[in-house]
Amino acid sequence: MWAWPVRDTLDMTTVMLCTDGSDLALDALRQGLALLAPADRLVLVTVAPGVDPSLVTGTGFAGGVMSIDDKEALLERERQEAQEILDETVTELGLDSASAPETMVLVGDPGHEICELATFLPADVVVIGTHGRSGIKRAMMGSTSDHVVRHAACPVLVQGRVDT
Repeated sequence: MWAWPVRDTLDMTTVMLCTDGSDLALDALRQGLALLAPADRLVLVTVAPGVDPSLVTGTGFAGGVMSIDDKEALLERERQEAQEILDETVTELGLDSASAPETMVLVGDPGHEICELATFLPADVVVIGTHGRSGIKRAMMGSTSDHVVRHAACPVLVQGRVDT
């Protein structure tokens, strides 16, 4: 029989909130915060896609199409856009300075990066939204939430669309 581990009351509770800036993600975070509050530590995360290194180095058949400086500038723009998503999410969630989460911009594959951070923190729970794709759409586009559910080292709270 499986049982939840007993936590020491002195342990901090770390809730990792994941967003891509969509309304669906925002709804998931609202639901997660309502279920999991109060947490000792909130960490709000988004993942910038990064830049494929082959754009600079080439593929073996063709040379690169951008310089290292262009790649770094593009990556910095993506990081800034990701930070804006986090800032807007904090505002939309109505979190004040006392309950404001730590914000982190990760770069790379979203599912992998979220799982790595959840292990590193360590997070007690990850909150993430899902678009609810299935079949061909899921096969073509992948599913970040599915990857996180299957690979995270902690429980994952997944929230889909809420019909009102």
